[in-house]
Amino acid sequence: MESKISRRLKEPLAPEVVEYIFAPRLNREFFTNFELLNEINQAHLLMLAWQGILNEESARRLASALIRMQDEGPNAVELDPGREEAYFNYEAHLIKMVGADVGGRLHTARSRNDMGATIDRIRVRDFAVRISRALIALSQSALAQAKRYAYHVMPGYTHMQAAQPITYGYYLAALVDAWGRDIGRLRHVLESVDGSPLGACALAGTSFPIDPAMTSELLGFTRPLGSALDGVASRDFALEMSAALSIMMITCSRMVQDFYIWSTPEFGYIDFPDSIASTSSIMPQKKNPAVLEFLRGKTGHLIGLTTAAFSTVKSTHFTHSGDSSRESTRTCFESCEEALKALELMKLLVEKVEPNEKRMASRAADDFSTVTDLADLLVRKADISFRDAHHIIGAVVRESLDNGIAAKDITAETVNAAATAQLGRPVAIHSEDLHACLDPVLNVSARRAHGGPAPETVLARLARQEESLAFADTAIEGTTQRLSEAHTMLQKNIRALATSPVGVPAQAAFAAH
Repeated sequence: MESKISRRLKEPLAPEVVEYIFAPRLNREFFTNFELLNEINQAHLLMLAWQGILNEESARRLASALIRMQDEGPNAVELDPGREEAYFNYEAHLIKMVGADVGGRLHTARSRNDMGATIDRIRVRDFAVRISRALIALSQSALAQAKRYAYHVMPGYTHMQAAQPITYGYYLAALVDAWGRDIGRLRHVLESVDGSPLGACALAGTSFPIDPAMTSELLGFTRPLGSALDGVASRDFALEMSAALSIMMITCSRMVQDFYIWSTPEFGYIDFPDSIASTSSIMPQKKNPAVLEFLRGKTGHLIGLTTAAFSTVKSTHFTHSGDSSRESTRTCFESCEEALKALELMKLLVEKVEPNEKRMASRAADDFSTVTDLADLLVRKADISFRDAHHIIGAVVRESLDNGIAAKDITAETVNAAATAQLGRPVAIHSEDLHACLDPVLNVSARRAHGGPAPETVLARLARQEESLAFADTAIEGTTQRLSEAHTMLQKNIRALATSPVGVPAQAAFAAH
């Protein structure tokens, strides 16, 4: 018994090879890629007919068969892992419909290599559009909450120690800036992936007079790739996508980690509804942050998938091979699916989490996060260096901690005593100025410098962030519109070819090109 797909191979696939390699690959890829195979086959057929590489009768019969396969769907195809993978099973069904001579002509001037590369680019392109939209939606929700909570004062932290007062709205707006860079990376993926490898064949192109620009246009790309070898050898767009998603999820995970700590009774800064929590099987008082833990874990998952992809490709030759082209992209597509789920949960968190305004403000007033402004006050009012001011206020904080005094209760007398010890003289500061520094609300309001947390500054910046998101959304919508128009043109032309009268040249039958 010979191979089911080639006379070159005198033996069929070993059962172990079928079971461990081709059967799982076929089951995984055929249904996922069926629609893409339809589109690629239709675009390739239209090009062959347009270029006169196929005669009119064969082209019409193939067009009708491809439309029928599209209408009947993947379940109409009898799958046989002995034929290795998705395309050979697709082709076998097509040949059964139109005969070996006509059915076998569709593969003229192409290879599974350039077909596979085209499928991967289309899949990454579609995921980049969907994930960009989900991330834009998350960012828009965060901006809405940032506007709502622009005046909700809370401690800001460095090294997980109280640093300076900020607002909850300021915190959310900062996350949107980071996500904006993630959106930029996804848009760059769309640029990287926007080139059609169809026509590259195995790696060296073809001697047939093909028109790669035509298939590129029909499949929604703006251009064919310049190098046949690069077209089949490179999946760096998938690596770029995986890396972009890992970076995106790291930012998400850092927000989740903040929420994780802030939701504990010890902090008490935020609360989330019961609908996004779980409980204990033994401890009846428990309200566990199930969504937060899932997202932290999922970030590690995506980083692992990205690492696996890079490790898979690193020692492969610069040409087509199963590990560089197939195994490396599997992790990218899994990352894309998981990222979409994670972004939906992130959006739910941002929208549902409620900050505890009183608790946040109380901690900001008590935990010495305001005292940097006291040092600044000494520089402005007492004409001393910042380093001397730093020493003075450090001594004030130390004494207050030793005596159990909250930051809001620091007095001018305490500051003067510390100044005398440091400088040999008191400093002239007024109680009103002292109070303004130690009041978290006034403290935050005074920080109007570029990028600061003053509510007016934050709200003004929110408007610019909204404009930036709208611009990105418009760009993504433009890509979506281009793809939709290409799909419409492809379907219109394949049906025009299938129904064209005998004797009418393919070029005359096409609706548009």
